[in-house]
Amino acid sequence: MPSADQIKALVRCHGAGDDARFYAVAMQVAAEEAHAGHTKVAKELREIVDVAKARAPVASSPTPVVQPRGELAGLVEATYTGLRLSDLVVGDDVRASLERVLHEQRQREALGAHGFHPVGRLLLVGPPGTGKTMTASVLAGELALPLLTVRLDGLITKYLGETAAKLRVVFDSVAKTRAVYLFDELDAVAGDRATRNDVGEMRRVVNSFLQFLEQPRSESLIIAATNHPGLLDSALFRRFDCAITYALPTQTLARRVLQRTLASLNTEAVTWRALAKPAATLSHAELVRAAEQAAKGVILAGGDRVTTEHVAAALADRRKLRRA
Repeated sequence: MPSADQIKALVRCHGAGDDARFYAVAMQVAAEEAHAGHTKVAKELREIVDVAKARAPVASSPTPVVQPRGELAGLVEATYTGLRLSDLVVGDDVRASLERVLHEQRQREALGAHGFHPVGRLLLVGPPGTGKTMTASVLAGELALPLLTVRLDGLITKYLGETAAKLRVVFDSVAKTRAVYLFDELDAVAGDRATRNDVGEMRRVVNSFLQFLEQPRSESLIIAATNHPGLLDSALFRRFDCAITYALPTQTLARRVLQRTLASLNTEAVTWRALAKPAATLSHAELVRAAEQAAKGVILAGGDRVTTEHVAAALADRRKLRRA
């Protein structure tokens, strides 16, 4: 039977007219039914989805509600995501923290009536590929806001004072245009000012970044992510309302990542327990890529039935790439 989260996701997608996501969740249910031994139900669900997709009209592209212009256009990349919290495979502690952020953002008027502000500055910490960047997309999707990702290649320059000036352009937008702003790889612009190898210009950039974070609250949500919290300036942490730590997936989460990615295929021949060791220490992103590799291999061979061997071989390839 579908879980409560899946039922809610189906209803939410139907209400929003998000057919693509609706079909994806339905295929997840089908995969779980197949794994539970309910092969007839799983097959019927897959057939229903296939027929519905074939009959669905081609959807037109959504019209963006925010388009960066002028100098800002070279500093941020705007995306519009339909991702939801149910799309994110994370531990219960991370999920609870994100639910709190969303609840406070949605109740900002109630909090404001008593002189309080919702969480508006969020620091995400953890190894690469554990879901930090996807979290920004999920929060933007849940709040129906554009995601503006700050482009470090456009922000950081070698000219004296220019990086700080570009930071001001970004934070002016934070104040004027409500959106989710993502500073990925934060240590590149907010490294420890006490580092011996740091140059004076980067110290000024860090100082500017700290000052901008002290500006009056706006309606935007600022998210910063880093793989190396030890490289951040110590004064930075107290500027954020909340810090969330991400970790490599447990065996249970790794299995969920693989199952979700392979949901559109027949996984009856996959022994998930046998994949626990091959999947160990791989990140969420690596698991997704391995599952996608296994799925594409099966599809291109003219089949739709994934086996344990298919997935194990793809996981081994990801480990080889890590060592390369």
